Amino acid sequence: MLQRTTGGWKPLFLIRSGQFGHGNTHHYGPTTNVTGNSGMPPNHIISPRGGRSSDRILLALIEESDALPIVAAIPITSPSTSTADPDPALSEWGTAVRVLRLVKPPARNPRQPYIVTLHGLTRVRLIHMSTKQLSAEDLLHMPVHDVEYPPTEKQSRKEGYHKISSMLDDITDARTPWMADVLVGSVNGEYSDKLAILGTPDAEARLHLATEIFLKQASISEVSKKIATAVDESLSKQQKEFFLRQQLAAIQRELHVLQRSNGGAGGGAGPLANGPTGVSEAGSGGVSELDDDEQHEADDMADLKRKIEAMEPGSEERKMGVREWRRLKRIPAGSVENGVIRSYLEWLTAVPWPNSTHIPVPSTNPSASTDLQPQLKDRSFLTAARTQLDADHFGLEKIKKRLIEYLAVVRLKELNAEREGLEDRKRVEVFEASAKANANPGAAAGEEKKDAVKVKSKEMDMAEKIEQSKDVVVYHKDRAQQQPFPAPAKPLKSPKKGVKGPILLFVGPPGTGKTSLGQSVAKALNRPFQRISLGGVRDEAEIRGHRRTYVASGPGLVVQALRKAGRSDPVLLLDEIDKIGQSNFHGDPGAALLEVLDPEQNHTFNDHYINVPIDLSQVLFICTANSLETISAPLLDRCEIIQLSGYTYDEKMHIAKRFLLPKQLAANGLDASHITITEPALLHIATRYTREAGVRSLERAIGGLCDDGASSSSSASREGESHGEDADGVVVKKKHYERVVEEQELEKILGIARWDGEEREREERRGVVYGLVVMGQGEGGILPVETIALPGTGKLKLTGSLGDVIKESGELALSWVKTYAYDLCITNSRSQDPLKVPELIDIHLHLPAGAQKKDGPSAGVAMTCAFVSLLTGACVPTNIAMTGEITLRGRVTPVGGIKEKVLGAHRAQITKVILPWANRKDVEHDVALEIRNEMEFVFVRTVREALEAAFGKGVLGWRRDAVLLESRL
Repeated sequence: MLQRTTGGWKPLFLIRSGQFGHGNTHHYGPTTNVTGNSGMPPNHIISPRGGRSSDRILLALIEESDALPIVAAIPITSPSTSTADPDPALSEWGTAVRVLRLVKPPARNPRQPYIVTLHGLTRVRLIHMSTKQLSAEDLLHMPVHDVEYPPTEKQSRKEGYHKISSMLDDITDARTPWMADVLVGSVNGEYSDKLAILGTPDAEARLHLATEIFLKQASISEVSKKIATAVDESLSKQQKEFFLRQQLAAIQRELHVLQRSNGGAGGGAGPLANGPTGVSEAGSGGVSELDDDEQHEADDMADLKRKIEAMEPGSEERKMGVREWRRLKRIPAGSVENGVIRSYLEWLTAVPWPNSTHIPVPSTNPSASTDLQPQLKDRSFLTAARTQLDADHFGLEKIKKRLIEYLAVVRLKELNAEREGLEDRKRVEVFEASAKANANPGAAAGEEKKDAVKVKSKEMDMAEKIEQSKDVVVYHKDRAQQQPFPAPAKPLKSPKKGVKGPILLFVGPPGTGKTSLGQSVAKALNRPFQRISLGGVRDEAEIRGHRRTYVASGPGLVVQALRKAGRSDPVLLLDEIDKIGQSNFHGDPGAALLEVLDPEQNHTFNDHYINVPIDLSQVLFICTANSLETISAPLLDRCEIIQLSGYTYDEKMHIAKRFLLPKQLAANGLDASHITITEPALLHIATRYTREAGVRSLERAIGGLCDDGASSSSSASREGESHGEDADGVVVKKKHYERVVEEQELEKILGIARWDGEEREREERRGVVYGLVVMGQGEGGILPVETIALPGTGKLKLTGSLGDVIKESGELALSWVKTYAYDLCITNSRSQDPLKVPELIDIHLHLPAGAQKKDGPSAGVAMTCAFVSLLTGACVPTNIAMTGEITLRGRVTPVGGIKEKVLGAHRAQITKVILPWANRKDVEHDVALEIRNEMEFVFVRTVREALEAAFGKGVLGWRRDAVLLESRL
């Protein structure tokens, strides 16, 4: 209550207005406390429940006073301060208010709060604020304080605030501060701005402050209006679509509930109860996984979030995932961009990042969840790997040896990495123990004995583990001389040291087991296996992925294979790398593979879609190709080439018995007791019905025999009868099919043989010799070189779809024969041309099978022998074949494809092979021992040695010993 004094009104009571405006209170009027001068409109304020004492004091004050009492309302400086705060922070400035009305709660509910109506009169400032501390109890009893008033402002209150709008145009200077107070109290501004207005008694300063507040509120209102208008325009369509989808989902849920209830009651006769076939679509009241359930959507989003959180903190993939996740949460669910970002996040979290926390997820690939380490630590790891390779493939000893070497390197590096990790952990533990002892020497002395026992136990464990791997662990002397106790700044976390294995390139004819070799390596390493077919790929984006700016973009084949594998160290087979598309307007896919197959670069492989570096250094890449001709030189330089030339007849027989026949029997529903193929029949199939380096045609032929056996077994064309009893005890005849396929039956089952043995029934003829060639698919064989002499003008005619290189070989051979025609007793003088003397003739050289293109630098020796045979009349035996290129000086140069050519000669029953001297190591290393034992190999340095080996020593009558002269500049 205020009393009139000479200095103004003296407040008798003090009300903390924060009780009326905050805490557990509600407002029936403006949301701000009364801070105006006289003329302020009244405010209805609800008294807090904890302020019963102040309510009773106000009630007693109103009853005792003749006029309406006047009190001071002091606001709290912080609007968030609770009423239960024992030491509230009060503002220095408040408002003198007149208590107009106090409404009691009804008698039936006395716990309801009081409602008080206050009318603001003028500003007041508390005196001695800093010297007097009030408690919550004092504030509830409305203590008496001294206040002072600002200078009185002359203002008229005759007109109400309902005329404010009309008064703004012609307001006087004296009423401007009051109008500012009214407007500031009415706007929805910040609490601090209103406290600032309340604490500014000077009229001019208050006008400037009010102007700033109004300008700020006008700017905020304008910007908010623009934003709201823009958002309404852009989201109106999306909101409409969202509402419609929500309604559709609700309708579908209700129909589903109705359908299940009808199905459970057994009265579902309408289309809503059953599907088109009359069977309940939901089964026996269950929920289909195809239903669009909100819980499924929430589970998917939670799974995405969990996978992002599992990524390594601070890594590029985690930063990208967090950034895109925040974008996803800001975009409405029905927009197109939402689906694009979500698809990206699904791909990003599906990539097996090396350092991410493992989240157990059910996988369809059993090897993806297996641990590699226990198998590598096993001493019998290499033995088991060799057993696995032998079980899957027969022969191929050189390839198996190289793979075992690689697996040995993998095991060695893994064990060394584990040993280094144990040593690092031991040093850290000893260093921490030493630091702890230095920090607390008294406690360390008591535990010294116990620590010594622990250290000794750990050293024994370490020695035992090192002893177990002595055969593969290399001791580094330099490492032993390092500081024994380094001081780590933070806990050591050594990254996994992946083995940068070689990029293996298996080159060989079709059907030689290149793809299955990759699968065997994956089984031996216990890693997941994925195959990427590159045949016909002509777009660079198939390897590196499409950029996200394109519609329906996605990652490349490498990232897709990693997602299917589920691990960061799978075995990836790049199949048919020689058939990849060439450079075009889509890019060069072969050039894109350079980064993938480079061990020094693929640890930061960049897929255009993922746009985060992916580590491929732990992936074992195995490439396959049928030929090296179409592979670019830079790509070939990154690969370690392993040749798979083909199988001998003996190897084919073993493969047919161990692998092909059981496989075809199982495929046709038969077992070993139903059909038996004799060994002569298998050999006849391999030699007459198939002529290839691999075994695919052999498998198809065996499959044809099994098909015929299955058909005969079904019709019981050939059966043995036996007697038995059925379930009723009646004696019946049982039919059992058993058949032995002989060699003479093959023509009836498989038809006429494709190769009738013409090459084996070769005839010695003048001018005909047999050379060794490699066919287009990589298999070797023999090729007759035919020559005839006919009247003409002394020219050479070449036919048989020959290339430029092989044509030059023919001209080179004829030139050498003309040079040494006198020494070979073909002419009587050195000046005579054997094609013009004694008669004018032409020589026609032909290589059969004119439809097949032929080229290559390996026919010089065979053509020379054919020309010598034609002009001298001597014949070369049919069991001799040869290969090699010649020079004008008479040298025989080395050629390629020796193993394929030797195997082809062996299949054609050639017993003597003439080869260049420089290729003798190829025979020793590549040709199997059983082949070398069955054939005779003659290695020659000059053409004369080749002629003597082909025709026999002394058959050709040389006039004198030819001396090989070489000019040296």
